[in-house]
Amino acid sequence: MQPPTEYATDVLVIGSGAAGLSLALRLAGHCDVMVLSKGPLNEGSTLYAQGGIAAVFDETDSVDSHVDDTLIAGAGMCDREAVEFIAGNARHCVQWLIDQGVLFDTEASTPAGDRYHLTREGGHSHRRILHAADATGKAVETTLVGKAAAHPGIQILERCNAVDLVTSNRLGLPGTRRVVGAYIWNRAKERVELCRAREVVLATGGASKVYQYTTNPDISSGDGIAMAWRAGCRVANLEFNQFHPTCLFHPQARNFLLTEALRGEGAYLRRPDGSRFTPDFDPRAELAPRDIVARAIDHEMKRLRADCMYLDISHRPEAFIRQHFPTIYDKLLTLDIDLNRQPIPIVPAAHYTCGGVMVDKHGRTDLDGLYAIGEVSYTGLHGANRLASNSLLECLVYGWSAAEDIQRRLPAIAQVRQLPPWDESRVSNSDEEVVLQHNWQELRLFMWDYVGIVRTTKRLERALHRIELLTREIDEYYSNFRISNNLLEVRNLVQVAELIVKSALQRKESRGLHFTLDYPAMQPDPKPTILQPR
Repeated sequence: MQPPTEYATDVLVIGSGAAGLSLALRLAGHCDVMVLSKGPLNEGSTLYAQGGIAAVFDETDSVDSHVDDTLIAGAGMCDREAVEFIAGNARHCVQWLIDQGVLFDTEASTPAGDRYHLTREGGHSHRRILHAADATGKAVETTLVGKAAAHPGIQILERCNAVDLVTSNRLGLPGTRRVVGAYIWNRAKERVELCRAREVVLATGGASKVYQYTTNPDISSGDGIAMAWRAGCRVANLEFNQFHPTCLFHPQARNFLLTEALRGEGAYLRRPDGSRFTPDFDPRAELAPRDIVARAIDHEMKRLRADCMYLDISHRPEAFIRQHFPTIYDKLLTLDIDLNRQPIPIVPAAHYTCGGVMVDKHGRTDLDGLYAIGEVSYTGLHGANRLASNSLLECLVYGWSAAEDIQRRLPAIAQVRQLPPWDESRVSNSDEEVVLQHNWQELRLFMWDYVGIVRTTKRLERALHRIELLTREIDEYYSNFRISNNLLEVRNLVQVAELIVKSALQRKESRGLHFTLDYPAMQPDPKPTILQPR
């Protein structure tokens, strides 16, 4: 048997979205960096982000206002210190992105330079969303990918999954337990490889593929959350799963997002008969926070037994729509839908994981040598509901903050000499891949039915029972058969599903994105839901 490849680097970054690549680029001039990408380098949630990045660039706006809007959207669950830290560092981190070459839309030139076109989204009191038409994520990701791929200090491994983190106690090393590397599944070579690292950064994104209907790409399977939990890190607030209100309802485009900026620029939500309904639920109507809008849509669909509701911006000028939403306009035309002339069928879909691995303001986790940045982490920014366009901002701020911390700490950290070899001497190739596919489908269906927009204790308990059965099946499968991409993803999704359900069962109230019929009121003094590994 061919011996496994073993890599060594100063910093291993697991994930290649805005968080991982911005950190890698900030570090690459100071140390060796390896970026692990689960798919092609640019594949991930960042690429598909449409709306933009929230930051104060207008003289009539203020950081205090951005903080207040975030706290209100978070429904009493945000960490004020984290919110102030991120909003206060937003402008220079976004300016760094501009300096890398990202071209945000402008509307006028002033003696001081271009004035950016700022849009407004739900929950924001001012126009503060910088955007590149309706494909901001694509502009960000392609720019960062181009920079990273050309940088001599960054080594990139594509189509490679992180299997698990390796900690110092597995090597029998004395002192504080720390992360010293990771096992990697190289899909092209179909084998497990090893990577030694002085620091490891999780930038793997969220876990929305745990639900049947999601706006996320297939790689969003909670890998970083599951790996950190297995290694011994705490997680927090995983009951708060954000469902984007407006995902296209169409059999040929089941995960196509319709950006919140459409509502920010005047789009209405309508029932099948054409009447508006969001003013019945909140005075902010279509610009209420996402949790409120998603529940309103869900309520009307169930009340009317309708398959979908409708998003309508056809009353706005055609030239305006084409200028500001070209990606959406062109995509819908391929499906024989004209954004200028007809309402668009929409449904809510799982979109963002507001909780995650607990970190401090530098992205440090409970384990030495391990950082978590971006959607995989719990910083305290999002609370019980994420304010629109704060997600890419969090990636950039923590990409900067963690990079600064790693640069300070790295000189004192020694590289381990060898990792324990991966042992697959007692496993065989599986001829039962269909079992994994059934497990995947079963999990995503009952999570949608039992742990979705509206929950009950009985539904959550049913989900937990099903998860326990699936966990036993998958653990047995993992012990007996060789690694595959499907096995790794299902294993991680089932782990994260268990954490989501256990978090939801602990919260005896309805708040933000967690709404349960058994506890419809809010408690007076809410606390984060924190789970601790044994």
